[in-house]
Amino acid sequence: MKRYWQRPEETAAAIRDGWLYTGDIGRVDQHGYFWIIGRTKDVIIRGGYNVYPREVEDVLYEHPEVADAAVIGLPSSDLGEEIGAAVVLKPGARTTAEELREYVKHQVAAYKYPRKVWITDTLPKGPTGKILKRQIVPPPELDRR
Repeated sequence: MKRYWQRPEETAAAIRDGWLYTGDIGRVDQHGYFWIIGRTKDVIIRGGYNVYPREVEDVLYEHPEVADAAVIGLPSSDLGEEIGAAVVLKPGARTTAEELREYVKHQVAAYKYPRKVWITDTLPKGPTGKILKRQIVPPPELDRR
């Protein structure tokens, strides 16, 4: 790509010394395959630890009653950010936010599981169906926990 159309500031941030910086975070496995594990904009820093939302979302999607999930960073005065998860259940599902929290807790490192989980009817999506994380607003009652 040459540039962003009529956005010179974004072009300068994304293209440096002829290289396009996408913001993707990846890893190479023992077989030489590349895996995208997240984006730098989405990384949650909880108490000094980096948490990649996609890793937590993948665990949530393994739950048989979860239709959609998005993991986001929530402001925390103690830790900088806390991990929050907005979840849409499949039709007829009856699981609770607490059950989902416990489900994830047993599958990821202790600092990675979402302390704040809420169930919602829908998640905001763009025209291509991608979840728009920056438009997710947690319910006000989460501040009381």
